[in-house]
Amino acid sequence: MNRVSSIMVMPEETHLRLDRWFKRHFPALSHGRLEKLLRTGQVRVDGRRVRAGERLVPGQSVRVPPLGEAADQPPQHERPKVTAQDAEDMRALVIHRDDEVIAINKPPGLAVQGGTGTDRHVDGMLDALRFGSKERPRLVHRLDRDTSGVLVLARTAVAAAWLGEAFRQRDARKIYWAVTAGVPKPRRGKIDLALDKQASPRGERVAVDADGGRRAVTLYDVVDAAGQKLAWIAFMPLTGRTHQLRVHAQALGTPILGDGKYGGADAIPGGAGLSKKLHLHARSLVLPRPGKQPLRLEAPLPRHMAATWQLFGWSEAGFVDEFPDDD
Repeated sequence: MNRVSSIMVMPEETHLRLDRWFKRHFPALSHGRLEKLLRTGQVRVDGRRVRAGERLVPGQSVRVPPLGEAADQPPQHERPKVTAQDAEDMRALVIHRDDEVIAINKPPGLAVQGGTGTDRHVDGMLDALRFGSKERPRLVHRLDRDTSGVLVLARTAVAAAWLGEAFRQRDARKIYWAVTAGVPKPRRGKIDLALDKQASPRGERVAVDADGGRRAVTLYDVVDAAGQKLAWIAFMPLTGRTHQLRVHAQALGTPILGDGKYGGADAIPGGAGLSKKLHLHARSLVLPRPGKQPLRLEAPLPRHMAATWQLFGWSEAGFVDEFPDDD
C-alpha cells in the first residue's frame, strides 16, 4: 500500500482498540511504527487525531497512510476453533435470545476481546452462539475482564447498527451494582469528574484530570450498608469512559471491594468470608428498540458477590431504581 486509503470500521469490530484493529488488518506493522504514525497525525479516525487505545464504532473511517511492505502481509481473520466445552460454557451464559439480540451474563475473569497473553475471550467463542444463524453474533459494547454482568450481542448487521447507535448516543440505561470499602457521604449523588488515561510504572491507568480529561458523569445510590465499613451501591453511568466506575468510586473515598488497581490495600477485604475478587456487576440494561417495547435485561450476581450479599443479609429485592430517566 503506497497511497493513503480509508477503511470503514465494520459492525464486528465494535469497541475494538485502534492498535488491535491495525494488528488485524496489517499484522506486519510494528507497534512502534504505529505509535509514530499516531503521534504525527498520519493515522486518523473520522478526521481526528487519536491514540492507540481509541475504541472504534461501526461506520467510522480510519485513515491509513502509505505503509509499504507492512501492508503486504494478508489480514488476520482466522479465529481459533471453539472447543465443545467452550461452546457449552458460552451457551450456559445466555440470559436472553431473540431474532435480533443475544444477551449473556459474562462471568468475572473472562475478557470480552483478545490481547497480549489473552487467548480465551468472548469474541473468540461467538461462533458457539450462532444457534443456527448464518451470521456470527457481533459485539456492540464491552465490559472489563473482571466485571461481570449483562453483555449484549447483535445477531444481524441491522441490529448491530441500532444497538451501536443506542450505546453511542447513551440511550442505553445501564445500572451496575458494587460493594465499596466504606460508605460515601452523601449516600446519594452525582459524580462529575473528567478522566484521562495516564502512564504509570505499573502500566496504563485512568485518573481524574480536570484540565485535559474527558467528561465522565456517574449517578450513585447507597442501597444498603454493613455499618460504616462496606456499602452496596447502585451506579448509573451517564458516560462510558474506561474504568469510569472504579475511578469515580475511589474519588468518593470508597474504592470498590477487590479493586487493588485503584483502591490499593484499602480495597482488599480482610474479613472472614469476603472474596478478594472485584465486586462490580453490570446488573441491568434497558435498550430502546425501533418499533418495539424497550428490551429489559437483568443478570444474576456472580457467585462471589452472591456470597457477600448472603453474608450481610442483603436482599436483591431491596434495590429500587430511583434514578432519573434523564439527567
